[in-house]
Amino acid sequence: MAPTSAGPRTLQGILFLVGATACFAVLDTGVKVVGAVMSVLVAVWFRYLFQAVAVSVFMLPVRGRQLLRTAQPRLQLLRGLLLFTVSLLSFVSVQYMPVGEFTAIVMTTPLVVTLLAALFLHEKVSPLRWLLVAGGFAGALLVVRPGGELFGWTSLLPLAMVTAYAVFQILTSRMARTEDPMTMHFYTGWVGALAATLLVPLVWQAIPDLRTLMLLCLIGLMGTVGHFLLILAFARAPASTLTPYLYGQIGFAMLCGWVVFDHVPGALELAGMGLIVLCGATASWLTARLPRRPADAGAGAQ
Repeated sequence: MAPTSAGPRTLQGILFLVGATACFAVLDTGVKVVGAVMSVLVAVWFRYLFQAVAVSVFMLPVRGRQLLRTAQPRLQLLRGLLLFTVSLLSFVSVQYMPVGEFTAIVMTTPLVVTLLAALFLHEKVSPLRWLLVAGGFAGALLVVRPGGELFGWTSLLPLAMVTAYAVFQILTSRMARTEDPMTMHFYTGWVGALAATLLVPLVWQAIPDLRTLMLLCLIGLMGTVGHFLLILAFARAPASTLTPYLYGQIGFAMLCGWVVFDHVPGALELAGMGLIVLCGATASWLTARLPRRPADAGAGAQ
């Protein structure tokens, strides 16, 4: 019976993953809209507080104290702070870049993971992987184009965010060997919510209108649902099957950018995006074939 049930479960995993990438694209678009009228730190606070409360309300009655048990509390704290930093850099970055181009830069994360693993973990990297890393960064340069309108000090923000997210992914892959994914999801939400709560009074401002409040709630909902859908997806299908669909987030982001901001990437930006997708998807597929899999592998850095 196992072979006959594998197909539907794999299809479910793909659908859950596509849903997650759509959620993250909507989240980034909402952040860009909200950032025009108030501090993005408020949006970060809403995003993490929503996740922390939602996971607690739905999972504590089911898991009880088991949800809180962790063998590595310090690493849970570090992981939560890393993702909070990633979210803050991400939310600021999207204010200076179109959503589609920003998402393409985010998708270089698997390539940065390869680079960091070689430099600091002394992992052996094949010539093919080095070629993919070089190709992905070449694609990123086509997107931000030195001398182009996107190039400047603000173009360093998404690159810093990608580096932090790569460290987060490496830490996640190691913690996943002993930690429950939902426990990691729980602590990630609360660490981010508490960190944002400490900082948000410095920039707090009254929410200007009901529309902005609804957008903030949408940001929190999309972040929470998106990460939950990722967990469901990777529980139903192997990473090697799901990896190519992660890059669908670029398509959703371009669609949101066109609908909300009437922005369409130019030919060079599209070429850069295509190169990033080709190199990043290939590198991720090669990584997915290894006998280890991050519990919280994800599309976006939200």
